[in-house]
Amino acid sequence: MNTASWPALLVVDVEGNGANPPDLVEVAALPVRDGKPDTTTAGAWLIKPPNPVTPFAARVHGLTNQVLDGKPGWEETKDSVHELLGTTWIAAHNAHVDYRVLSAHLPTWRPAGVIDTLRLAKATYPGLPKYSLDALIEHVAPDLSLAPATGRHRATYDAYATAQLLIAMATKYESWEQLVAAAVPPGLPGAPEPEQEPTLW
Repeated sequence: MNTASWPALLVVDVEGNGANPPDLVEVAALPVRDGKPDTTTAGAWLIKPPNPVTPFAARVHGLTNQVLDGKPGWEETKDSVHELLGTTWIAAHNAHVDYRVLSAHLPTWRPAGVIDTLRLAKATYPGLPKYSLDALIEHVAPDLSLAPATGRHRATYDAYATAQLLIAMATKYESWEQLVAAAVPPGLPGAPEPEQEPTLW
């Protein structure tokens, strides 16, 4: 597939504090341009949540209350996030989660479409025992040599890994339209319209 024909697209990842609904503690948005992650124009934000980070969440992503102390809150961060996201396409692994959390925090934001690399992986690599980000990294073996040093379960690293997985899977499709048909969950922005049954009228 010619990736130059892709619309503007940002791979996003969010990390939360473990509450329900989660407060954001980290957001990353990584553009994909000309078939490559563009780290020079990526956005990454650490955010001090209004509620303490739970011990379980801190064990997952390593972002403790001490690490986030002194970071700006969401009110000081949201305009920058909204500006970078704009109305472009987004991609994420298990994308309905990231889309739901971002939409709850940015009620006026709506992307052009939502690519789910989990859904895409199930269509691209049928029969895998697992489709977690770790399982796909092991299966696809993307080049992560230039990934941020933050490591797994941090938004910047996971966005970079997801971008490389998306680029690798895209080679299996002939067109952007085929990719969208395989990757956009029904009911999310960008989902293809269901074909209408022919009628007599």
